Amino acid sequence: MIDPHVHLRDWNGKDKETVLHGLLVARKAGFQAVFDMPNTNPAIVNKSLVEERLALASAAIDKIGGGISYHLYLGLTKEDEQIKEMIDCYNLYFPKCIGLKMFAGQSTGNMGIVELSDQEKVFKSLAEYNYKGLLAIHAEKESLLRSGEYIEGQFETHSLARPPQAEVESIKDIIAIAKRTGYQGRLHICHVSTAEGIEILTKEKLSNPLLTFGVTPHHALFTSEDAKCHDRYLKMNPPLRSERDRNAVVQAIMEGKVDWIESDHAPHLLSDKEKGASGIPGFKGMLVLYDYLVKRGVNESQLRKLFGENVCKTFNINIGPITLNKDNKALKKDLSYAYLFDPYRE
Repeated sequence: MIDPHVHLRDWNGKDKETVLHGLLVARKAGFQAVFDMPNTNPAIVNKSLVEERLALASAAIDKIGGGISYHLYLGLTKEDEQIKEMIDCYNLYFPKCIGLKMFAGQSTGNMGIVELSDQEKVFKSLAEYNYKGLLAIHAEKESLLRSGEYIEGQFETHSLARPPQAEVESIKDIIAIAKRTGYQGRLHICHVSTAEGIEILTKEKLSNPLLTFGVTPHHALFTSEDAKCHDRYLKMNPPLRSERDRNAVVQAIMEGKVDWIESDHAPHLLSDKEKGASGIPGFKGMLVLYDYLVKRGVNESQLRKLFGENVCKTFNINIGPITLNKDNKALKKDLSYAYLFDPYRE
């Protein structure tokens, strides 16, 4: 299996998780590869930090004896020179550097490029420099976020603070900007959580073979009502949605509309979660969703696509035959203790 969306922390976030620990847990969970996101502390937005991160991961893999490969998304700012530097790193280090990442709304790490004019500048630079790799997008429209709706400690209210329309409108913006600027690379919308977002992307994919989108286990398994169970700490960006949206995510998976499953693994200290930090441990969730889909009749061929083969095809990489962790009851129990809290506990 491949987890194409993880946040392995480390550096100034090493109290939450180190790359070594994350890779060790991921390998134990059955993952053959992980794709790490750049909104670390400090953010991975220059060549020096790219090389430092790749060296850190390489040393960690050597220490645990291999068995997993590490790949890194490179963070974008709105500055043309920085974008060029990241494209050069991508070209130099692919597939270790797997793609570029843009946050169209603020999330953990404050890497948001929130103004439409700045988002357009990014796409124009990518087109000018003839970038043909994949650009991953965190799609939430900043102007539609309502931070005042969140009530501290009531995690279900986070869904009001980051409403469905923020995701939907951001998806529309990004698709329009990509077309308008002549962007020629692949475009991936991360962790889609709304029925309308899925509908827009499914329709757009009919005429754009370079467009993909992923969904997470938590958006397929939980709703905002589940966030009322405080000690599951079910607060993340984008937040949990309605039962209607959850059903739409599941239906899209079942109908083969979703390109792949991504955990959005993002561990925190309990003290940070109590203060409202967004993100949950996600490796166990991938196995829980796998079991859920098996019980709903998804066949092995489709599961292989969802949990790895489509990723390899899209990025044109060879991880080896995708192995599925079929007998994972004991493993899921072990993974319950890998982090300070278990949002997927039974």
